[in-house]
Amino acid sequence: MSRLPPITDAQFQAASQWLGRINEQPAQAQSAAFRRWLLADPQHPAAYAQAQSAWHNSGPVAAALAAEDQHALQGYLDAMARPVSRRPWGRRVAGLAAAACLVLALGMAGGWQPGYWIQDLQADYSSAGQVRHVTLPDQSQVTLDAHSAIAVQFAQGHRRVRLLHGAAFFQVTHTGEPFLVDAAGGQVRVLGTQFEVRDQGAGAQVTVRSGRVAVSPAQGAAGRELTANQQVMYASGQVGNTVMVNSDNRLAWREGWLNYSQAPLAQVLDDLRRYYPGRILLLDDALGQRLVSGSFPVAEPMLALDSLGKVVGFERHTVLGRLTLIRP
Repeated sequence: MSRLPPITDAQFQAASQWLGRINEQPAQAQSAAFRRWLLADPQHPAAYAQAQSAWHNSGPVAAALAAEDQHALQGYLDAMARPVSRRPWGRRVAGLAAAACLVLALGMAGGWQPGYWIQDLQADYSSAGQVRHVTLPDQSQVTLDAHSAIAVQFAQGHRRVRLLHGAAFFQVTHTGEPFLVDAAGGQVRVLGTQFEVRDQGAGAQVTVRSGRVAVSPAQGAAGRELTANQQVMYASGQVGNTVMVNSDNRLAWREGWLNYSQAPLAQVLDDLRRYYPGRILLLDDALGQRLVSGSFPVAEPMLALDSLGKVVGFERHTVLGRLTLIRP
């Protein structure tokens, strides 16, 4: 008995579209059009079963995404959920449908990140899905990673930058005036350097390429001095241990590369999401803990996923060009 070829992205997308119609109108499952589609290719029933599995497994992930900015987006969720929730197949599917529609809508909008729109309104400089280079008023250079934003205040003899989200690499011009970077409740004081500050949600990570910085985990706290190839993380007013790193390797995103050595797949996917104009959903937690190594171009996140899939052993399926599902 011959073995069927793998399910293609086109077949999976068609199956996902049929699944969406049937979730909205269950009678479609008995329609002649759906039966014709199932019988048109031996792969179609398997593709539909795979779409059903992905839909079921993505429930917790979609719910988490929908909750990223609950206050700002609850009105949209309510509006989408109301007409669906009256259907007889239950509230769980209705809530998932609303969340999935939201994810797709945001992805189709060009990579807009729902948790960031308020911060972006405060930003002087921001980046979308690609790296951006900025020259500040004092001629200092800032490289913003994808989906990053900063606010700048140069006044009263101080140069102050606030990292709103994402990451920024600084090459500071020496003028004799203090240069401060505020991030996640802490502060980095420049003592003459090239360095990166990366927001980590509850805290921040600071990596020095050259020179020196003083890292304070909270306003008024004592600073921890870092020099070239040193890195530290801080959160909740506490600073972690200083570690030695290869700064050129860690900061290679400025040249368009992401480099990893025995890093969890979940971390790699988090980084690739910054450069993908939609959503990447990991549907298996154990898979996310697998360790991977390699160098990947930030301009081609899907090629990176394909390479990782061959090594780690996972499948990726992209729906409507914007929602990519990762599963074993």
